[in-house]
Order: sequence, then structure tokens, then C-alpha cells
Amino acid sequence: MRVLALLAVLSVGATSAFAAEEPSGCDKFKWPIERDRAALTAPDRARLASGSEQAAIPSSAITLALVAQQEVKLPSPPERAPKDGTYAGFTSIKDAKAGLYTISLSSGAWVDLVQDGHFLKPVAFSGATDCDGIRKTMKYQLSDKPFVLQISGARDNSLSISILPTQ
Repeated sequence: MRVLALLAVLSVGATSAFAAEEPSGCDKFKWPIERDRAALTAPDRARLASGSEQAAIPSSAITLALVAQQEVKLPSPPERAPKDGTYAGFTSIKDAKAGLYTISLSSGAWVDLVQDGHFLKPVAFSGATDCDGIRKTMKYQLSDKPFVLQISGARDNSLSISILPTQ
């Protein structure tokens, strides 16, 4: 009985510790987010359907429509298995310019960036809750080849995405 009580206490402690690790507030990001946040909340964001193809990296943020996870046909299986009841989608970029880019999302979701048949790993990541307009931001080193940006595990059926050259 004591073992069960101890396990229950440890379980609650671990859950609280994980919740405490998630920073809260716009000032908790690891780098300045003002430009990305402004792009994600701009009223003139282009609206794209999942599966859309773009000629080049957009100069402003987009709003990507997402599809129920079980109905979407992503080009590559997500690296992280999405939860049931979530949404996913993708857009492809034909003409990419090599460089370091910051990809930011308006709300929580998993991002897979696939270029030249490989999943790219972010060189940096930052996220925080309770910051209106932006939830996470990542930096990726892109080559000059086409790429696919996949979103999975989103709670809503659309989200805003910015892909901006890192300053």
C-alpha cells in the first residue's frame, strides 16, 4: 500500500514538473519574436489549402487550412505520431533560397520539414504558452532545393505559419 501511495505522489510530482518546464509569456522565447509575431497576426495573410504548392518561400505569413489527421495524405509520415482528433496538412515550396530561416507557428503543432528526401532537424527551437499570436518558433538551415513543410498534431483546422530569413 505504501508503494502505491509513493508511486502516486511521484506521478503527480513528475506531471507538475513537466508542466512547470513549459514557459509562459511572450518574454520567455529564446530570441526576439516581434517580427514573426507581427507576420503571424497580419490581416493580409494568404490562405492556402493543404497540399498547395508555392513557387517560392512566401515573403509574409500564410494561413494553412488543415484536414482531419486520419483523412490527410502527408507526403512523408510524421516523425512524431499525432494524437487522435488532431489536424494536419502540408505545403510545398518549389524554389528555395539557401540560408537560415525562422519558421514560426501561431499555435501548437508538430513540424516536419522535408528537403531532398530527408527530415531536417531545427538548429534551434523556442516556444512559450500564453503569447497571443505565436506559440513556437524554430530555426532551420535550408539548401536551395524544394522542400515540404508538414504540420501534424494541431488542435485546430488551420494555423498561421511564417518562414522568414533569420536576422
